[in-house]
Amino acid sequence: MTALRHPQDASSADPQEIEKFSRMAESWWDPTGPFRPLHKMNPVRLDYVRDQICGQFDRDPQAPRALEGLRILDVGCGGGLLSEPLARMGAQVVGVDAAERNIPVARLHAERMGLEIDYRAGTVEALAEAGELFDAVVCLEVVEHVAHLADFVKSCAEVVRPGGILVASTLARTPQSFAMAIVGAEYLLRWLPRGTHDWRKFVNPVELDAAFIVAGLETADVSGFVYSPFRDSWRRDPRDLSCNYAAAAVKPAAALLIEDAPGALAP
Repeated sequence: MTALRHPQDASSADPQEIEKFSRMAESWWDPTGPFRPLHKMNPVRLDYVRDQICGQFDRDPQAPRALEGLRILDVGCGGGLLSEPLARMGAQVVGVDAAERNIPVARLHAERMGLEIDYRAGTVEALAEAGELFDAVVCLEVVEHVAHLADFVKSCAEVVRPGGILVASTLARTPQSFAMAIVGAEYLLRWLPRGTHDWRKFVNPVELDAAFIVAGLETADVSGFVYSPFRDSWRRDPRDLSCNYAAAAVKPAAALLIEDAPGALAP
């Protein structure tokens, strides 16, 4: 779900998208409900997020607490499908969502699981204005629901600390994604309510990369997520970006002051 500016802030948020996901809030943890595709995709996208964050911070991705001590923001957290496993890996997780009805659902489920997650109804812009910073920011299946891609990515980048990483996943605007995400998932298989996605708002990799550049980030990796109908499962494929894909971008570390740089000459 989108997690953007408050209405008074020249928002990139799309009120219709917020209302749409608010109506489905109670279904987040139903693996056969409207979020069934996310439950199926979650293992592969979680592995991608973990691997990219661990690579950036020189962590062992196979360690049980691979994200120990890292502060991570889950933008558009929904019911917590990503926030909870990140917390289990040791991260200090803040989950934010503009659809307020999602937050009580997420909080209740986390409490039942014995997890401490800081869930907030609000926007990433509000966090940026408050000066909050995170080692990593993740926004999965969010950018295709926002009104202004560049503004949203810029706000996400503002809360990534220097040397940190932003990970996003979305759908490319291609014939393949129209056939799978719209015709297949919404009309034929009825995995999702009709109208869940607007194919015109899907984001091609080159467009997301351009938004990263404008926001001062450097793209580090792009990889596709491919669905196998025969196995009813997902796999990562860096060569296939025709439908679902994820991208990671890093914020360059702050430059050293010349007097602190190795070998700097004394005045």
